[in-house]
Amino acid sequence: MGEVMQDLINSYFSNGRWLDSAAGFTINLVTAIIIFVVGRWLASKVVAGIDKVMARRNMDEVLRQFVKNVLGVLLTFVVLLIALERLGVDTTSLLALLGAAGLAVGLALKDSLSNFAAGVMLLLFKPFRAGDFVEAGGSTGIVEKIGMFTTQMRTPDNCEINVPNANIYSDTIVNYSAKPTRRIDLVIGIGYGDDLKKARDVLQRLVDADSRILKDPEAVIAVSELADSSVNFVVRPWVKTADYWDVRWSLTEQIKQTFDKEGISIPYPQQDVHMHQVEATYQADAA
Repeated sequence: MGEVMQDLINSYFSNGRWLDSAAGFTINLVTAIIIFVVGRWLASKVVAGIDKVMARRNMDEVLRQFVKNVLGVLLTFVVLLIALERLGVDTTSLLALLGAAGLAVGLALKDSLSNFAAGVMLLLFKPFRAGDFVEAGGSTGIVEKIGMFTTQMRTPDNCEINVPNANIYSDTIVNYSAKPTRRIDLVIGIGYGDDLKKARDVLQRLVDADSRILKDPEAVIAVSELADSSVNFVVRPWVKTADYWDVRWSLTEQIKQTFDKEGISIPYPQQDVHMHQVEATYQADAA
């Protein structure tokens, strides 16, 4: 057996087959390297061109970076497969192996992938932007950063909240900063014994005196309800979104102070209790 193997080896080298194999492998290796280098260069040019298109369309910076990174990885992977196939590597088996590994990773990281997908949708459809005051995912605050997995928000008391993107995208989103104007809704109650017309005139005067309140649309001041303890007015002026809270707080304070000066009461909830002397009458009858 040893002699047979020796004869085969001697025959291989004596016929120059190893030279042909080495030369062929060297040529394939050089070709694969050239394919990979040129392919990477072309991929970078493609990514740069797509980035310019996205920049001209004013796409979000985070989304641009994400698309560039994903596209760069995919194109590099394609170039690598072509180079490996040139070397004689069975890329079909490699793709099957990578597919099985990707499925396993996807099942293990399904929550993270859900947040990732929601982050892409938020960046694409833009229900809010950085700097908007929103209510989303069970939290309320100013959006500071929209990431691929979480959205960072800052609460009015300056706390930082990181909300998973899947919670935001699957829930109702209220964007308080989306429109340039907002309406203030106040309910002001007066006593049943107060002068209704006088109260309306005072409310109208206070609304007209504040320059931050818009003339168009016109503010609504009307009696909305005859409640148990009060006659309720609705006061609904329109303001710029940036002035909403300042005007709301200021107008509420002025209404209280002016009502006090004008002798108009703001009643608190109360009940009249009528006592009947049933027990005393019963005792008298018994005697």
